[in-house]
Amino acid sequence: MAAAAPPPSPTPAPAVIREDLVPTGHQVFSRIRLATNADVPHIHKLIHQMAVFERLTHLFSATESSLSATLFPENSPPPFTTFTVFLLEVSQNPFLPIDNQNCTNFSPIHKTINLDLPISDPEAEMFRSGGNDAVVAGFVLFFPNYSSFLAKPGFYIEDIFVRECYRRKGFGRLLLSAVAAQAAKMGYGRVEWVVLDWNVNAIRFYEEMGAQILQEWRVCRLTGGALEAFANVNI
Repeated sequence: MAAAAPPPSPTPAPAVIREDLVPTGHQVFSRIRLATNADVPHIHKLIHQMAVFERLTHLFSATESSLSATLFPENSPPPFTTFTVFLLEVSQNPFLPIDNQNCTNFSPIHKTINLDLPISDPEAEMFRSGGNDAVVAGFVLFFPNYSSFLAKPGFYIEDIFVRECYRRKGFGRLLLSAVAAQAAKMGYGRVEWVVLDWNVNAIRFYEEMGAQILQEWRVCRLTGGALEAFANVNI
């Protein structure tokens, strides 16, 4: 009688893969921090790109020197009591901790964003920040104003801009929420800004986030020769 064949080896149990450990898409690490005088060259380039996007380069006359002198003068008041700039940086690697930049009521904001596709940035070298792989992707410039109806201060956003290759990925919302969070933290009453009437994508975005578009208000401005002429009116 032939010997019985040995029993088959047991089938190994299927490997269990934890979904929370599987990388999904392409990770982008972002940080919002207070800008300093050393960031002026990047801020100047961002403002110029914004002027190009808004078709307003004929009004653009800022220089690095004039921005440095007005945004970061000697003995400048603390952030949030004067002109303040949040800088948005992105990196393929996590950011190292930095100090509070002599500001006790703000810490850099870190957020990791998962994208389906990697971001191709043709201007990465031009916007390199801090001597590593961090790149400046956008900024927001704001300062305090006041509502007599609310009897509360607020923030007015003069500029908010995200470079083209970083748009529609949540970075604009991140910048706006940073300003809104700081306003709420300080007990301020509101945050205001203006938007060009032809920029329907921005208008839709602002409405979706809960902002009111005040159609009944108009911006009034005295500048250049008109400002000088009115300053010399003999009342």
